[in-house]
Amino acid sequence: MDFELIRPNLAQLQASGRSSEDSSLGARDASVDGRTSNPGDAFRRTDSPAISVASAQAPWSSSSETSIDAHRQRELKWVSLMGIVSPAQAKKSKKVKKLLMDGSVPSSVRFLVWSHLTDGKAKGIPGVYAQLGQRARVAALTDIERDVQRCSADHPQMQSNQASLMSLLQAYLTMVPDVEYSTGLTLITGHLLALSPEEDAFWIFVSIMDSYLRPYFSASTTQLEVDAALFSRALESNDAQVAKKVLLDMSINPVDICRPWFSTLFVDALPLEYLNRVWDLFLYEGIPFLFRVGLALFHSCRRRVLESINQESLFDVLNHPSPNWLPPSPDAFIALAYSFKVKDDDVRKQRIKMEAQVKRQTQTPRTNPATTRSLSFPRN
Repeated sequence: MDFELIRPNLAQLQASGRSSEDSSLGARDASVDGRTSNPGDAFRRTDSPAISVASAQAPWSSSSETSIDAHRQRELKWVSLMGIVSPAQAKKSKKVKKLLMDGSVPSSVRFLVWSHLTDGKAKGIPGVYAQLGQRARVAALTDIERDVQRCSADHPQMQSNQASLMSLLQAYLTMVPDVEYSTGLTLITGHLLALSPEEDAFWIFVSIMDSYLRPYFSASTTQLEVDAALFSRALESNDAQVAKKVLLDMSINPVDICRPWFSTLFVDALPLEYLNRVWDLFLYEGIPFLFRVGLALFHSCRRRVLESINQESLFDVLNHPSPNWLPPSPDAFIALAYSFKVKDDDVRKQRIKMEAQVKRQTQTPRTNPATTRSLSFPRN
C-alpha cells in the first residue's frame, strides 16, 4: 500500500498549538445545582488571561519546526503500524488504541486509517462502484438532491463534493435497496468525501453501514429503540438530575435524543476537528463510544439543558451546541467522553439481549392491543 505524506499546514499547526491559550472559549459553566462531583468536571475550562494580538501572529520559531517534526512522526507511526497490524486485527490491537489515544490522526493519512479500521479495502470489488453508478435512479434521489444542497450550505467541507455525494448515495442505495434513505446518510457520506477519494469513501461507508449503522436505516426501529433505552440508563447512572429533567419532567422519548446523534454520527452536532476525533475512536470502539459522546454532550450542555423550558429549546441545545460550551480541544472532549461510567462490554451484551427481547415481543400474537403499544426492556 502506497502512502503519500504531505507537508502539514503550518498555520493550522501553530493554531492548534495555541488553542488552549488564545481560544475565545469562556469558563465552563458550573452545574446548576452547584455540584462538582459529576464525571468530567475536571475537564471544565476556567477563564484564561487575554492574549495579545502579537501572540496570535507568532513568527516562525523552533517550536514551529518541532510541531512539523511531531506531525511527520505521527504520520510515519501510522504508516508503520498499518503495515504491521492487519485491518482484520486493527480493532483488537492495543498498539492501535494507544496511537489513537496519543493524539489526533494526521489529516494526510486519516482516510487511510479509517479504511484500515473499517477494513474498507476488503469490501471493495474492482469495477463494482462504476457499475452501480450506471443503474436506474433510485426513488430517493430527489430527496438526496435536496439534502445535498441543504447540508452543503451548513457544512462547507461538503460543498466541493456535491456531485460525488449524489453518485455515492445513488450507488449505495441501488446496491442495498432495503436501506431507507434519510438525511443522516447524506451527512455521513458527505463527511467521508471531504477526506477520502470517492471510491474509497464508498467502501469505507459500506463497511461502516454493515458493521454498525444499517439497523438505524431500516423499516424496523428496533435497534434504535434498544440503543436509546440503553443510553437513557447510562444518562441516569451518570447524571440523575439531568435524566430526570429530560426523561421525566419533559417526557422526552430517548429515541428522539439518539436518532439525530447516532444516525448522523454527530456530524450536525460537533465542530469539524472534534467530529474527526470522535470518528477516529468510534471506528475503533463501535457503538458504545456513541453513548460516551452523547454523555459528553449532555455534560457540556448541562446548564442549558437544565434551563430549557420546552422540548424545542432542549433539542436545539443538544443538536446544535455552541462550540463555546465544549472542552477547549478535541482531545479534551475525547478525555471527557472516556471519563463516564459506561461498561462497553456490558453495552454490547445488553444490545444483543434486548434486541432478542424486542423481537420476541413483536412476534407474540396481540391479544390485547392496549398492552402491546409500547415495548418493555429487561433491566439487567
